[in-house]
Amino acid sequence: MPEPIIVADRATRPSDQQPIAAIGQSFALYEWTGGGPGYLHVHYADDEAWHILEGNLTFRFAEREVVASAGTSVFVPAGVPHDYFEATGPARYLMILTPRLRALITALHAAPLQQHAAILRQFESAMVE
Repeated sequence: MPEPIIVADRATRPSDQQPIAAIGQSFALYEWTGGGPGYLHVHYADDEAWHILEGNLTFRFAEREVVASAGTSVFVPAGVPHDYFEATGPARYLMILTPRLRALITALHAAPLQQHAAILRQFESAMVE
């Protein structure tokens, strides 16, 4: 039987404990740093969520920006255009992804920016700008 994964904050985490990465059947949970792809995009069939552990992330939507600080959770339902980036220095956060979004991010990280629009379409997503 699989075991639960518990990750302490950086101050109390044992030095040999790696950032969290848990992949289940219905969603994946990743500890992440850095920002999003750098362009407004939409996932037509998948929800996505973040929980900020340290620092700040700025979320950009079609009509506004929101700064999310440590302790904030952000849920973006399918169909909502969005992007996110580090607001003021390094941020550490958890991303909650569907298996399709996990595969999309893997494909985007392996490809140059010029190929992103085509890759997004393969995963029921699109660039908005």
